[in-house]
Amino acid sequence: MRARALAVATAVTLLATGTPAPAAAAPATTPAAPVAAPPVPCPRLPAPKVSRPPRPAPPATTPEQAAVGGEALAGAGLVVPPGSPAPPAVTATTWLVADLDTGEVLGACGAHVPGTPASTQKLLLAATMLSRLDPKHVAVATRADLDIEPGSSAVGLLVGGRYSVETLWLGLLLQSGNDAANMLARLGAGSAQAGVAEMNEQARRLGAGQTHAVTPSGLDGPGQFTSAYDLALIARACFADAAFRRYALTERTQIPAQPALKKGGFQIQNENQLIYRYPGALGGKTGFTELARHSYVGAAQRDGRRLVVTLLGAEARPVRGWQQGAQLLDWAFRLPRDASVGRLVEPGERDAEAAEPRQAAAAEPRRTASPPWRGPAGTALHRIGDGDWRVIVPVAGLLALTVGGVAAVLAARRGRSRRRGRRRA
Repeated sequence: MRARALAVATAVTLLATGTPAPAAAAPATTPAAPVAAPPVPCPRLPAPKVSRPPRPAPPATTPEQAAVGGEALAGAGLVVPPGSPAPPAVTATTWLVADLDTGEVLGACGAHVPGTPASTQKLLLAATMLSRLDPKHVAVATRADLDIEPGSSAVGLLVGGRYSVETLWLGLLLQSGNDAANMLARLGAGSAQAGVAEMNEQARRLGAGQTHAVTPSGLDGPGQFTSAYDLALIARACFADAAFRRYALTERTQIPAQPALKKGGFQIQNENQLIYRYPGALGGKTGFTELARHSYVGAAQRDGRRLVVTLLGAEARPVRGWQQGAQLLDWAFRLPRDASVGRLVEPGERDAEAAEPRQAAAAEPRRTASPPWRGPAGTALHRIGDGDWRVIVPVAGLLALTVGGVAAVLAARRGRSRRRGRRRA
């Protein structure tokens, strides 16, 4: 009996060796969530109440979209560099000022809050089609090109009239012609709606993820939105083009006569008062619809700096939109050159960031999770429990040898004890 008990104890000890006790889990601690500071209200001018169509619900802004350009731009309130003077009060619901060359954002109010663009959307059309169209190309206006909202801004193109692409760009940027917008979108993409699709693709490439165009002109349409930040991205792309800079600073131009239609020519003037009244003005774009109210984009240079201002949802009283833009430019020009609250992303940058995780996941070799360490004997027990005969047979043989060996040793000791006892007798 002693031999059997000893054999069993030996086998159990052998199998249990090397199986570590599980470590006690450390108690989980949840750090206290930081308390977000309330947004700083934007300085606002009192504006007269106006009647306007019901505002459509904007698409939800994701945390990722709200943080484009820097975490400081994610809120709906005012953000300015530390120690800077307060910006001027304006009627615009959102605005942003940035450096055209460095891309640094100098200040903003609700940079990523969705708004309605009105005719400032024509800048997206320019950023999309300027490089595609030969300015000397002459095209014929169609009836579809002139299919615009009655009473909306137009150059006065005629069905069957022949116009150069350069004339169309001047009509778009000086007179905010919706007829010119339709024709340029058609010439650049085959149809106005195809042009809108190209505009949305260009917005995505520029990083303007909150911008969605429905019309090439900025006439209101369901689901059409942008933001002050996105407008700055689009404006920066426009001002990088020499042709755009020339068009935007043109004070007046002649729309050619159409002899075949027995119609004379006429002159149009630039509606952006900034180019006449602001020293160093580079141009920009005005916009207005009953829904969007006044929107504005303007740029100027001073002391080797080129700044751009964008604003949405403004009222023309007591201060007109371009004047609000001029006041914000004055404020920003007084800031130090290294002042910044964020930055304008570069074209293609967001696409590259989105592609990096996918490329990293494809390049990383697949790894299988390692089983928990149980020690040699613990692993053997686990495999025996799973019915693995490649382990069961050797272990059974080892146990048999061990038990037999122990039994033989005990039997030999017992025999010696008996012989010694007989000699004593």
